[in-house]
Amino acid sequence: MEFTREIYWNVGHGFTTLAPMYGLLLVALVVLARGCLKRLKVYRLGKPLDRTDQRGERVKNLLDNVFLQTQVYRVPGPGTAHSLFFWSFFILAIGTALIVAQADFTDLFFGVKFLKGTFYKLFSITLDLAGLLAIAMLGGLLVRRYLLRPEGLITKPDDALMHGLLLAILITGFVIEGARMAVTEMGTPLAPWSPVGLMTAHLLGGLGEGALRTLHAGLWWFHLLLALAFIAVIPFTKFRHILTTSANSFLSDLGPTGKLTTINLEDETIEKFGASGLTDLRWKDIFDADACTVCKRCQDRCPAFATGKPLSPMRVVNQIGEIAFTQPEANLIDTVDRDAIWACTTCFACQDICPASIEHVGKIIEMRRNLVLMEGEFPGEEVMTAMEQTEVNGNPLGMGYASRGDWAESLGIKTLAEDSEVDVLYFVGCYASFDKRNIAVAKSFVKLCQAAGIKVGILGKEEKCCGEPMRKMGNEYLYQTLAMETVETIKGYGVKKIVTTCPHCFNTLAKDYRDFDFDIPVEHHAVFLEQLINTGKLRIKTDAFSCTYHDSCYLGRHNNLYEAPRNLIQSAGGKLTEMAQNRDQAFCCSAGGGRIMAEENIGDRINVKRVRMAVSTGAEQLVSNCPFCLTMFEDGVKGADVEAQLRPKDLAEILAERLVD
Repeated sequence: MEFTREIYWNVGHGFTTLAPMYGLLLVALVVLARGCLKRLKVYRLGKPLDRTDQRGERVKNLLDNVFLQTQVYRVPGPGTAHSLFFWSFFILAIGTALIVAQADFTDLFFGVKFLKGTFYKLFSITLDLAGLLAIAMLGGLLVRRYLLRPEGLITKPDDALMHGLLLAILITGFVIEGARMAVTEMGTPLAPWSPVGLMTAHLLGGLGEGALRTLHAGLWWFHLLLALAFIAVIPFTKFRHILTTSANSFLSDLGPTGKLTTINLEDETIEKFGASGLTDLRWKDIFDADACTVCKRCQDRCPAFATGKPLSPMRVVNQIGEIAFTQPEANLIDTVDRDAIWACTTCFACQDICPASIEHVGKIIEMRRNLVLMEGEFPGEEVMTAMEQTEVNGNPLGMGYASRGDWAESLGIKTLAEDSEVDVLYFVGCYASFDKRNIAVAKSFVKLCQAAGIKVGILGKEEKCCGEPMRKMGNEYLYQTLAMETVETIKGYGVKKIVTTCPHCFNTLAKDYRDFDFDIPVEHHAVFLEQLINTGKLRIKTDAFSCTYHDSCYLGRHNNLYEAPRNLIQSAGGKLTEMAQNRDQAFCCSAGGGRIMAEENIGDRINVKRVRMAVSTGAEQLVSNCPFCLTMFEDGVKGADVEAQLRPKDLAEILAERLVD
């Protein structure tokens, strides 16, 4: 016998079947199109933004995130279940398309059948197992949502509709198959190649042929209506993420990671800076709300949310969506809430884990820009004071700019004004210039360079804050003032390379300053020191010690630098015990986003929570690579009352202690 089957068995393949079937399909597609166009009009309320460049890279992102489920799969459990459901449902969709292609095109017009023989057997068992896997995964997700619902997971009527409709489509499909097989395939060599259908056929075996035919025909049309309803309701339900989340993979920000839009402050046509209303946002910010699947991964990773702050990145995105589609004239800042806006540390954990390529941080920064530049509003008096001190002395600590290079006098380091012929310019940063604890890091770094024969220069009193904390707090004007002064000063000396011990300075000089025609190579000291060791210029003794390592947000998630610091720890003899949240999952220290200048008055202290994570490893030292992190951890060990158990140190200090004499 030929291994195949009659596709339109029991329902007929004539005009009375095809006309209503394709007529209903056309109606479903029209409803789908009209719903999509209606939402498209809302997206266009936002400002223009070009996301069609580098199309090859964008297509790659689309394939990775949609078909390979790369981002979804990063979270075990629900991520695995969703990926398996997607792949199985996708296989079923391909199978359905092949059936339609043969029955209504190749066979109908050319008499060509390709669903036969060995290929059909493989086709049949693949679809059966895919359908079974889809039901199993959907069932698991249903149990998670309704019986074992994790804290913070939002459940709406949309979710019940999605689960119910998908399960109904899958189950009716198997019942239709079972009814057909009970009449046509029982006892044949083909039956085992549809194992789930065969099992269903056995369950229906007690019905007579007439009842089976009636059941089959009725369910066939009902199954068709369910599938067409699925298509029609996509733009009106959470199903729309099938389109929008997929599209967002193509429309995602291609970097540099975390780089903000630079405002043209000299453009006199700009009447308002930042965002206080929907139309102040870009169209992508509105589109993001439709791409959001409300999976709460961003919320789970947010350090502000985890410590009782009123910030949920997921909620911010969905509030924008609610305004866009229900109340477009509403005040964005009042809706989101100021405390939520100021709580963000710009750690990038939300965007890094998001499977929908949503850009949370930029939306928050735009609202901060409006509050600062248009309203003169800051999260506290201490932040306003830090801004004023930066305007006067070039640093938020309020220290006199003339003493910025005093820490280096005993080391024989000259400023570029004294000698500009150097191997590297050490851009020291504010904390390593004025804060006693971080001055020790600066001295350690210089000693390491000197031991390696590297001639280092500094700017001294000519150096000012890079402007990063001010920018992340929304003060774009002060940031640009500082940036342009710094760029002019550095370029005036013909500097060949810059090294920083601060990831915030590194990120700003290496990325943001590019908007000011600044193209000098910039390295973080972890990478620079690793190169010196690998080339044999810097010799370090191995002296065993136990430690845990904190991945700073701006070296890790913002710049994907994870291995160099760990390699340095290993070179120094460190026995590294990782915290549960490490690398791309690392928990913020609380100082990013300009929060280094602000008091933390709501909820638990983020730095204390991170210190307790470090203590739980049993390590003696907490190693970091950032002056902000080191400052937070020095405060955190006091707040957690673990000063006797844990000592915060920078990588440079660890290495300087082990210099070969």
